[in-house]
Amino acid sequence: MKKENLILLEDHIKKAKEGKQISFNYLLDTFWNDVYNFQLQKTRDEYEAEDITIQSFSRAFDKINTFKEEYNFKTWLIQISKNIHIDLLRKKNASIQSKTTTQVDDAVYKIIDHNPTPEDKLITEQNLAQLLLYIKQLKPNYQKVINLRYFQELSYKEIADHLNEPINNVKVKLLRARKLLSEIITNAKH
Repeated sequence: MKKENLILLEDHIKKAKEGKQISFNYLLDTFWNDVYNFQLQKTRDEYEAEDITIQSFSRAFDKINTFKEEYNFKTWLIQISKNIHIDLLRKKNASIQSKTTTQVDDAVYKIIDHNPTPEDKLITEQNLAQLLLYIKQLKPNYQKVINLRYFQELSYKEIADHLNEPINNVKVKLLRARKLLSEIITNAKH
């Protein structure tokens, strides 16, 4: 990694530790493909790879304060991802379904930023009919979180309860869904 990119990365990690939403977005955008492609090689299944990648970022963001700067951030993320994959394989083999407790959901990282992101602004500028056509281009799980958040106006907690998923997974899914939707809108305008 180039020196200026390394400095930028270190700055975003520091800001993520302070709870800055834009830095979480940066880290997700920068390392999504690395983690996703790693999992795709392991699982050979797009949906499973995507789900594990979401869980990986969710856990990484939840534990961002434990990251030590002397380590490589990408390696740290891949290790988290690898551990999640191993855990899922163990659960499948043991046929044990674990459930995240409400206490864990309530205690997850506090990165909620109510300021609209550039993606949010782009999404809200679209007329409704056109926006719905764009949303239909997303994978069903992303369509669902966009619908619950922006059309049913549910909170992160309500979405997590509705989907029966940890709140931090919902946050990462929404980050990813907004990014993908923004790309679809931008590409359609060109």
